[in-house]
Amino acid sequence: MDMRVLVGDNVRQARKLRGLTQEQFAVKSGFSQQYLSSLENGKRNPSVITLYEIAVALSVQPADLLRPARVRSKAKQTRGKR
Repeated sequence: MDMRVLVGDNVRQARKLRGLTQEQFAVKSGFSQQYLSSLENGKRNPSVITLYEIAVALSVQPADLLRPARVRSKAKQTRGKR
């Protein structure tokens, strides 16, 4: 799988779960709406620092933005059992 697409999908899903529009997320994260749009569409290759800053703005772990959906689901189930 293309990591740019995976990261973009994960960012979009996390943003929508928090009820944020791209415009609201742009304000919260400090990145432009245009950048976030192209990131979510798999057209950007974000740096490690950018992934960290986006994760902080979304209140997720940076690794969550790199995990395929199946792995994220298992991680959530495991965390809930502790």
